[in-house]
Amino acid sequence: MPIASINPATAETLQTFAALSEAQVDDKIARAARTFQTYRRTPLAERASRMLRAAEILEAEQAAFGRVMTTEMGKLLKAGAEEAAKCAWGCRFYAEHAERMLADEPVQSTATESFVRYQPIGPILAVMPWNFPFWQVFRLAAPALMAGNVVLLKHASNVPQCALAIEDVFTRAGFPDGAFQTLLIPPDLVEHILDDPRVAAASLTGSEQAGRNVAGAAGRQIKKTVLELGGSGPYLGLG
Repeated sequence: MPIASINPATAETLQTFAALSEAQVDDKIARAARTFQTYRRTPLAERASRMLRAAEILEAEQAAFGRVMTTEMGKLLKAGAEEAAKCAWGCRFYAEHAERMLADEPVQSTATESFVRYQPIGPILAVMPWNFPFWQVFRLAAPALMAGNVVLLKHASNVPQCALAIEDVFTRAGFPDGAFQTLLIPPDLVEHILDDPRVAAASLTGSEQAGRNVAGAAGRQIKKTVLELGGSGPYLGLG
């Protein structure tokens, strides 16, 4: 079944996209895993430079991004532009502060030297909601990419144009191919992704039922999850 972008104000179908097959998803996971092996060693200064470029793109084109949000999910134009600007702030914040946040933390012990070190873990699956279609993604992607991880985005099925626009921001900012990928997929492929040993963790914002499904699938593989849950309305799938 194709994934459709529908203007909620007019019910007009703006664009349709073919959903990825399981084999295509596997190819994207493989690309993410390959990219991670080199990207994890990228100097922080280089990551920060790219993240600052992403912030510049978001600021320069905030009106256009706002229009995409308006036509695809009904956000007011002003609110959409402000959301894009907030995403730019988030990118800039992590670009400027990641080095301090990721610095080794000395720990007192009986050993000659003890410290806590923060290291990237791999590809992270982000299952994101429609209501803040840019901010919910950037607040995960900016710190994850600055920490040396790579991201696979399964966005809500009604905002495919927003999802692809976000991928394009990171591509134009200079992040390597595979560092951030949008997966236009039906909800029933989320568990398949979580079962893949190359995917290290998952983050979800959505309903409690969606959280149960993602946490359950990740838990069976002993994978880290971050869940922001709310609402007990009709269950419409993992995304």
